[in-house]
Amino acid sequence: MKKTIKTIGLAVICSALTLTSGFAQSLKVPAPSPTQKLTQDFALSEIGIEYSRPGVKGRVVFGDLVPFGKIWRTGANASTKITFGEDVKVEGKAVKAGTYAIYTIPNKEAWEIMLYSDLKMGGNVSKYTTDNEVLRIKVNTKALTDMVETFTMNVADITASSANIEFSWEKTKVAFNVTADVDSVIMANINETINTDNRPYYQAANYYYNNDKDLKKALEWVNKASEQNPKAFWVMLLKARIEYKSKDYKAATMSAEKVITMAKAAENTDYQKMAEELIADAKKAK
Repeated sequence: MKKTIKTIGLAVICSALTLTSGFAQSLKVPAPSPTQKLTQDFALSEIGIEYSRPGVKGRVVFGDLVPFGKIWRTGANASTKITFGEDVKVEGKAVKAGTYAIYTIPNKEAWEIMLYSDLKMGGNVSKYTTDNEVLRIKVNTKALTDMVETFTMNVADITASSANIEFSWEKTKVAFNVTADVDSVIMANINETINTDNRPYYQAANYYYNNDKDLKKALEWVNKASEQNPKAFWVMLLKARIEYKSKDYKAATMSAEKVITMAKAAENTDYQKMAEELIADAKKAK
């Protein structure tokens, strides 16, 4: 009888341990430094960033938790990675399209930022070697008035061909500039496609208008785009804007009035408002 009780007791304990183990394996809790992945359309491709986000949690970060003058993995856990979808320049230095690890050396007045070709090293910076550096730049720090609790990376100040990659944590911010040579590519594409059967007149005119190129050519193309689609009030508004930029305020006003008529017919109040604002600006500019 005693042997049976011991056997039953052992079986119960084993079952309890098995259940406890199963619960432990399935238990999900918040990560102390959660991972973030972000993708930003940029130039003719994308910039991608993958990093972990530690928190301040009442600590002194730079100069203590993250020592000055030493290589930092730039986040928590594994190394931070950045992907450029096309060839770019970082602070004026050429970088090929691809994925790189980001390591940094923070200091009070400035940071050194390195792009690294070895993606397997992770956060073990003791194995860091300059042989794998693709790029090293130095950028100044900016003191923030408000506390940034969670380490944050961002793609900011985006234009057609440039953007800034920002790092913000505690009360410190640093950023580096990225540029892409989109103009030469787009101009070549315009020259190649403008004489095809499906002529991109509107896109070409819009690019010329937004990038301060030949406005006479832009006007020629927007007129052809309007012929392709006579009811397109957005095309007519671009024409008005090109005429305004060319300082032909009378023509710009006439085109804007057409936009209002066409937009009313399409029940589009946004374009009506933009056309009315252009007419008001043209009156002031005369």
